[in-house]
Amino acid sequence: MSNIAFAHPEYLYLLLLVIPAIVWYIIYHNRIQAEIQVSTLSQLVDAKNGMRYYLRHFPFILRMLACIALILVLARPQSTNRWNDESVEGIDIMLALDISGSMLAADFAPNRIEASKDVAIEFVSGRPNDRIGLVLFGGESFTQCPLTTDHAVLINLIQKVNVGIVEDQSTAIGLGLANAVKRLKESAARSRVLILVTDGENNAGSIDPYTAADIAKTFGVRLYTIGVGTRGMAPFPVQDRFGNIYYQQAKVEIDEEMLREIALFTNGEYFRATDKEKLRAIYDQINQLETTKTDVRQYSRKYEEFRIFGVWALLFVFVEVIIRNVFLRSMV
Repeated sequence: MSNIAFAHPEYLYLLLLVIPAIVWYIIYHNRIQAEIQVSTLSQLVDAKNGMRYYLRHFPFILRMLACIALILVLARPQSTNRWNDESVEGIDIMLALDISGSMLAADFAPNRIEASKDVAIEFVSGRPNDRIGLVLFGGESFTQCPLTTDHAVLINLIQKVNVGIVEDQSTAIGLGLANAVKRLKESAARSRVLILVTDGENNAGSIDPYTAADIAKTFGVRLYTIGVGTRGMAPFPVQDRFGNIYYQQAKVEIDEEMLREIALFTNGEYFRATDKEKLRAIYDQINQLETTKTDVRQYSRKYEEFRIFGVWALLFVFVEVIIRNVFLRSMV
């Protein structure tokens, strides 16, 4: 049993019912003992006990054993002694997401920020063995989620991201990069990756993107940069003095040269996403590029072992029926 685990161990508490059943049987058996008065025991001294005498308690014992076996079937015993050597992929990844005002442009459906969030969630969901974190940046930068394997928490935080989190709606790309690198520099992972998503130019912050890229390379962080935005003109939201929102066509300006240079400097790549499907394809490409094999030893799938206990339960019931109806047929 040391190699057996139970899928539903709570059913094992039913075994406690066996104790009152035994107590009841003893009390009941003592109360129904027959009595006979005789003048002398001389003729009974040499009398031998028959088969029925020795079998009289067997039906109850077999019934209890059958109940125990059925309870074990309900608890679903499973073998867990089969090991399996497998290789899994695991690296540390920081996502740096631009939340400046221009990310509300509607050239992506429904807009750039929502499309970026949707695809980022798909990316996180597809890498269950990685530690992934999230940094947000606009005119300033902060860590929304440190490196974690709790992807449910990370996805929940990504869903809550919106442009209004940072009051300054400018774009501090260098600051966002530096903040993300800070989260990766002490990582012990064999591969450290930073994915930057932005739709503009570095126009704020005290750290230059090239300086941040140099720091990333120093700590062995590979940088993938993604420029999001259609080519040419795109509809940008504008608010009038009455608070009404309308869209106005404006030129899309992304510093692709800078994004390409800082990516190549860290042995990474630059990508341009002109729509949501292209952005998804870029994440898929990064997903293929970043794989690190790690050998682990873990259990293979569990094997159900309840059948043997079911067979024993049927056997106990069958033997009880045979004894009761053949050997103890005339007994009350």
